[in-house]
Amino acid sequence: MTVSALITVVFTVLYFACSLLYLRGLKIGTKELCVSGLIIALTLILESVRIPLPTGTTTSLCSPVPLMLLAVLWDGRLALVSGWVCGILAMFLIPGWQPVHWGQFFVEHLVCFSSLGYAGLFGHDRRWKVLCGLTLASLLKLTGHVLSGVVFFSQNAWDGWGAWGYSLAYNISQNVPLCILSAVIVLMLPAQTLRRAIGKEALS
Repeated sequence: MTVSALITVVFTVLYFACSLLYLRGLKIGTKELCVSGLIIALTLILESVRIPLPTGTTTSLCSPVPLMLLAVLWDGRLALVSGWVCGILAMFLIPGWQPVHWGQFFVEHLVCFSSLGYAGLFGHDRRWKVLCGLTLASLLKLTGHVLSGVVFFSQNAWDGWGAWGYSLAYNISQNVPLCILSAVIVLMLPAQTLRRAIGKEALS
């Protein structure tokens, strides 16, 4: 096993271990299922709208926003589970999301959507807490994409770049602007007002 593959395995195992701990106490009722279904549908629709970038890659139309909002306004654990469902459905519904290897499904599909659930990890009562959660979620998402690029798409590396250089440049140019714009949108929304509107403030 190469060093890159070992790093990827360790990251993936730790991510799922932490996620299972994070999910403790989650209860999913009819209301949660309905909300999750709407968020999943919206996420997949936005992910399907691709915007070309100068680097030759494409980015989505702020597809992280629905799951980020679900994490901040409702429950980060529900957003995490919804992200796993998004990762599964993306294989069948979104062109270009079909894995080239079974391992990519765990490293990228399940991590990169579900990681957005960590946007709600630090709470929602202060903007700096929301910002910390959004930053963590974005870093986890970027890490999943970068490791997937190193292990499963190194054959596409540009001349002289190597697997790590190629994956970092490709995925940073694609995901950093996307996550920053998505985070700005989430931060601009009146979180407390929206939570009261959907009846979550009284339940917190």
